[in-house]
Amino acid sequence: MNAVAGRRVTWRDLLAERLKGGRGSAIRGQLRGRALEDFVEGVLSEVFGDGAFDARCQFVGASGVGVEKADFAVPSKADPAVLIEVKAYGATGSKQTDVLGDVNKIIREKRPDTAFLLVTDGITWKSRVNDLRKLVDLQNRGEITRIYTQSMRGQLAADLMQLKSEHRL
Repeated sequence: MNAVAGRRVTWRDLLAERLKGGRGSAIRGQLRGRALEDFVEGVLSEVFGDGAFDARCQFVGASGVGVEKADFAVPSKADPAVLIEVKAYGATGSKQTDVLGDVNKIIREKRPDTAFLLVTDGITWKSRVNDLRKLVDLQNRGEITRIYTQSMRGQLAADLMQLKSEHRL
């Protein structure tokens, strides 16, 4: 213990420790993101049944030629009636500044008759209120059908049941 405590610290030591901490944080973030996707997948399976949707896919857009990424496409990526994007803001890979771009790409590519749902954990919204306003504005304009959090599980399931009925899925 005395040898370690008395050892001279170099920049290399500091960088190595920062990378170790960042990697742990990134792994926890990925787990949060995957947990939220698993949550949504569970609701989809409950409403539509296993295998009645495509997960983590590229859906065929309005032109029939272009494709865009989405977390879930119901009933399929080839002919989506419902698209769901899942964003865990505390997760890596879902930086809040990227979220608006990802959402807008889906909006531009989807058909007008395709419902677009956004599910978020919203962990860091307090520091990104302007981005939240932009997403709510997209919902108010009808570009996003509805925004959900995990605490809205019942509403998500009910809305999916309604969409299932409306689209005869």
